Amino acid sequence: MRPTRSSRPALHFQAVLFFAAALIATAPTAQAQSKKPSKPFDSAKAQTALADLTREVRADMAFLADDDLHGRGSATRDEHIAALFAASQFQSLGLEPGGPAGSYLQKSTLPDPLPERLKQRLARFEDTPHKETWNAIAILPGSDPKLKGEVILLTAHLDHLGVAKPDPAKPDADLIYNGADDDASGTTAVLALAHVLATGPRPKRTVVFALFGSEEIGGFGARAFLAAPPTPLTNIVANLEFEMIGRPDPAVPAGTLWLTGYERSTLGPELAKQGANLVQDPHPKEQFFQRSDNIALARQGVIAHTVSSFGLHTDYHHPSDDLSTIDFTHMTNAIASMVTPIRWLTDSPWKPVWNPGGKPELPATRPAPPTAPQTPARNAG
Repeated sequence: MRPTRSSRPALHFQAVLFFAAALIATAPTAQAQSKKPSKPFDSAKAQTALADLTREVRADMAFLADDDLHGRGSATRDEHIAALFAASQFQSLGLEPGGPAGSYLQKSTLPDPLPERLKQRLARFEDTPHKETWNAIAILPGSDPKLKGEVILLTAHLDHLGVAKPDPAKPDADLIYNGADDDASGTTAVLALAHVLATGPRPKRTVVFALFGSEEIGGFGARAFLAAPPTPLTNIVANLEFEMIGRPDPAVPAGTLWLTGYERSTLGPELAKQGANLVQDPHPKEQFFQRSDNIALARQGVIAHTVSSFGLHTDYHHPSDDLSTIDFTHMTNAIASMVTPIRWLTDSPWKPVWNPGGKPELPATRPAPPTAPQTPARNAG
């Protein structure tokens, strides 16, 4: 979020759905006042599904937020490694590549020179070249002849801030901005959802999974996606971005996620009707709707929102945002709670719309987008 396997456990679709249904049945409603955690599930099947998903979540988080990835700095070698990791997951699931020339990766070149304001922001981090950014994109084609041309887009951002320059006054300071919550948690969520959807019955609508690079330095990855999308933007029915779901937000009931711009469209309320534990963003002053990659798609007319549970914790954009701070029970439950509503969205002919005044306008002036190899426009099916 902007300021202002190689070894994966087998996830069985029916077991995850069973767990998700149990989670929805026992989780507090949006109106619930109690903030006590949901009761544990007694079903052995649900417990097995939870254990499998937890192992997968922990494995992916351990890779993405490891010190060896040096904070996945935007447009760096380590962001590229994270994109390759995601691409390998997509390929292992048998998903179709969504990048150019049959690749799961979409590379784009950043402006040279970088804008002066951005160079000033990067000055306190290691002097690393920021020349190219990488997206990882995959497609799960829909099965329904009438609905497969419609797309549900699930996204997160791969990158974080990288490694700070040493401070002689603090020789023992941690310099690695691991970005466990921001946004290894969202990337892990998209990978887990890809796993569940790809190993279950084929959705009726097409699903595109996109993990963007360089969100932290201006959304360059999302802009490259818009410049060369794997499907016409008019085919995208809805976009759900996953951002910072690694800890619960004390501002909402336990087990609850919130949706940026909830009031702007009919998407959030309808997903809530279908069992999603989604409520309105409790931090409107933070303007989170405009601070994730969803905003680039929303300005192009796509119904695009971000799912989060960021409780304004003080580890945000600090080296202390590491694995030790992640609430894996909350995070696993959060991912599982979205399976059934997303599955409904992929199989339903229902389409969200903007509420009056909800669609954001394009800014008066926009920086030139990065260049990306052009992907021939094609139908998702």
